[in-house]
Amino acid sequence: MKKMKLLFTLSGIVLSASCLAQAIDAPVLKAEDDWIYKNTTEIGANNWTQTKLEVKVVRVTASSLYYSDKVSGSSQAERESIAGTDWSRIRSVNGKETVVNRPFSFPLIKGKTWEINYKEDHPNSQHIYEQWTTKYTVVGYETIEVPAGKFNALKIEAEGNWIAENSPAQSVVQGASTNTDGAILLTQVQKAVSGPITGRTYRAFWYVPEIKR
Repeated sequence: MKKMKLLFTLSGIVLSASCLAQAIDAPVLKAEDDWIYKNTTEIGANNWTQTKLEVKVVRVTASSLYYSDKVSGSSQAERESIAGTDWSRIRSVNGKETVVNRPFSFPLIKGKTWEINYKEDHPNSQHIYEQWTTKYTVVGYETIEVPAGKFNALKIEAEGNWIAENSPAQSVVQGASTNTDGAILLTQVQKAVSGPITGRTYRAFWYVPEIKR
């Protein structure tokens, strides 16, 4: 009897490990699928604020996902957004529709990697260009606990770097001084020379297959 129990237990462990090693396919999303998130924002060392965000699928096509989000209790209208069916973010870069963020690349399996690279000219008034490179890696499963409960989640890490070039700028500083003959206006002009700047990025995502997010 003890031997049978031991075999059953070992069988359960093998089965569990086998499930964790399986590739996770893209979820089948449909209109009215919805999720509620509790967002916590730290303010300084000891303060924080919390909001609840309601996310709902509006429509799904072969290539796009239309969804809305709204802060619970807000009188503002829902904000509508478009993403890829894998929740990737797409926007116009230099006049071309470009994927700028892809947290998931289905099927997901531990060890899988993918990259997003793009360069944008004149993204804002401070930079002549910005170039972004991000590498995503499926790290493996972790047990996470949130207000909705405990979940077995697949963790994805995104590490990257960005390069930009500052736009040349000019600032004018003025000051006034007064002497016996009247007021004299003093003007000082400062010029900022353009040059490269760099930085690094890190993000982490946890995907729970059973809730499709």
